[in-house]
Amino acid sequence: MAEHNKLGEKGEELAAGYLASEGYEIVERNWRYDRWEIDIIARKGHQLCIVEVKTRSGDLFGEPEEGVTPRKERFLAAAADHYIRERDLDVEVRFDIVSIVFHGKRHELKLIADAFYPFA
Repeated sequence: MAEHNKLGEKGEELAAGYLASEGYEIVERNWRYDRWEIDIIARKGHQLCIVEVKTRSGDLFGEPEEGVTPRKERFLAAAADHYIRERDLDVEVRFDIVSIVFHGKRHELKLIADAFYPFA
């Protein structure tokens, strides 16, 4: 497995653990729609949270969350819409980003709730 894939998996594990510790119920991980993937689908209270996890091994190229482009937002919204319709859910949806930067053996994790609004 490529090194960046291992880093991404490690980031997703950290993100899922963090979200669970903050009271999120993890519903799905790595849920796929067509060729797109939602890293984590979780519930927090009455909201369905679509969570994109961005992990980097340093901040030389900026913050990880900067990698969530408008195009990525549109595809996450389309995948979330498919997920909700497929399950006939009537829920409020929000889009979060978990940003993780590794600095050697330590890391910084940041949750950005309501990170974007693709339906606006």
